[in-house]
Amino acid sequence: MYKTLIVVDHAVSGAPNTLTFEQYLAEYPKKGEPKTRVINLCDTEHYLSRGYYCSLLAEARQHRVLPTVEVINDLRARECPADIDVIATTHVFFGRAHDPRWSSIGRKAFDAFPAPILKLTLYKRDQGSDYWAERVGFNDLTAPLQRQCADALTDFTTRVWRTPRKPMAYRWDMAILIDPNEPHPPSDKLALARCVKAAAKLGIHAELLTADQLGSISQYDALFIRQTTAIDHLTYRLARQAEQDGLVVIDDATSILRCCNKVYLHDAFSYNGIPAPKTLMALTDSAVQIAQLEQTFDYPMVMKLPEGSFSTGVFKVNNQSELQARLAQMLADSALVLIQEYLYTDFDWRIGMLAGKPLYACRYHMAAGHWQIYNHDNSADSSGGFETLPTFEVPRTVLDAAIRSTRFIGNGLYGVDIKQRGEQIYVIEVNDNPSLDSDVEDAYLGTGLYMTLMAEFATRLEARGRRGNNT
Repeated sequence: MYKTLIVVDHAVSGAPNTLTFEQYLAEYPKKGEPKTRVINLCDTEHYLSRGYYCSLLAEARQHRVLPTVEVINDLRARECPADIDVIATTHVFFGRAHDPRWSSIGRKAFDAFPAPILKLTLYKRDQGSDYWAERVGFNDLTAPLQRQCADALTDFTTRVWRTPRKPMAYRWDMAILIDPNEPHPPSDKLALARCVKAAAKLGIHAELLTADQLGSISQYDALFIRQTTAIDHLTYRLARQAEQDGLVVIDDATSILRCCNKVYLHDAFSYNGIPAPKTLMALTDSAVQIAQLEQTFDYPMVMKLPEGSFSTGVFKVNNQSELQARLAQMLADSALVLIQEYLYTDFDWRIGMLAGKPLYACRYHMAAGHWQIYNHDNSADSSGGFETLPTFEVPRTVLDAAIRSTRFIGNGLYGVDIKQRGEQIYVIEVNDNPSLDSDVEDAYLGTGLYMTLMAEFATRLEARGRRGNNT
C-alpha cells in the first residue's frame, strides 16, 4: 500500500534499501508513483541542512515523512537547561530506547517528538527527573548503534508502517484506537470488525491499534477513537495531535472537551434553552450550601462529578447525612459537584447522532432493582435491557431535543441521553464516543450503521483532499 523511502546523508555500506539525500532530490517525485512514506535519517541539527530540506521536500511532494518539519523545528527550538545534574544519556530509535532501563521515557519522548533517532539526556530535578531530547543523524551513530537503529527501523516499518499481504485499492488509512483491557469498551469485537469491513468497502484501510501500536499518527488519514475518552488522557492528546496533522478525527478534541465535562454541558443546556433536569453546582459542603440544596431539591438528589462515563461518578443520596458525607467525599476530588433533581424513568432514550442527524435510537432500561442503566454496586457490574428502534418511530420531541443539544457540541458522533415523562423531555447529557455494540445499537440498521459511519469519514476525507500520501 505504501512505498517506504529511507533517506540518509551518505551512502551506507550494506544497506541497499537506503538512498542519499542527493538521490531523493534528483529522482523524486516520480510520475504515477504509489503512496510514499519517507524516513528521514539525515542530520537535522542545523536550519536549512540536508535533513531539514529532506523533510520539507517530502511534505511538498505529498510524501508522509518522519520527522516532519514541525518536529525538527520543535527540537531545534528547545534549549538544554543550564547546570543540570545528568543521570544518563541514551539513544531512542523509533521509540525504542538503546538502554532498556529507559524504555518508558523513550516511548514518551517519541510520542512527544516523533523522530527516527533521538538522543536523550536524563537529568535530576527537584522532584523526580526529566529529559532533554535532540535529533541525531544516522551517519553520526557508531556502528553498533547503527545496527540497533536498523533493527528498530525494520520493526517499525513491518509492525507500524506495514504493508498488507494482498495489495488492495485503498485510498485512505484509518487508525481505530482501542484498549483491549477496558472493562466497558465503547465497542465489542464484532462491532469493531464490522467497522473495519465497512471501511474497506469505501476504500479505507482500517486497523485496530492500541496507543502503544500507533507510532506516528501522521501516517494515517483518519483516526476513529473507540477507547473511552477523557480530557486529561491520551485519547484527548491523540485527538489533538491527529487534528494538527490534518487527519479526520472522531471523536475530535473539541467534542471530547465539551462532552466529558458535565459542567460545560449544564451551562450550555441552560444558555441554549435545552430542556434538562434542574441543576445546581455545589462548591462547598458547608451548612449554608446544604441548606441551599435542600431548599432547591427534594430527596433523593442526584450528585455528579463533572467527569465520568458509563454512570460512574453519579450517586443518589436520600437524606441530609448522606448528602453531607457524599459531598465532602466528591469535593476532595473536584472543585465542584453537580446536584440535580431526581427523575426516575423505566428507561432512558439514547439517540445516536452523526454529523447533526439521527443515526440510531435505543431505549436503555434500568438495571434490575436499580435507578441507573448500569449498576456498579453489583459485583457483576450489570446493566438493564435495551430496545433498538428505527429513528422514525421515536417521538418527534425526543429527536428534536437530540438534534438541538448537539448543535453547540460539534459535528461528530454523539449519544444523547434523554428522559421522557409524559410530554416532558429532559436531556441528561451528550456523550462523545457513544456505545456501538453488535446487536445492540446496530440491531435495526445492521451493517448499514457502520456503512453510514464510514461513509461520513470518506466524505470528510474527500472534502479535505486527503489521498493517503497527503500530509
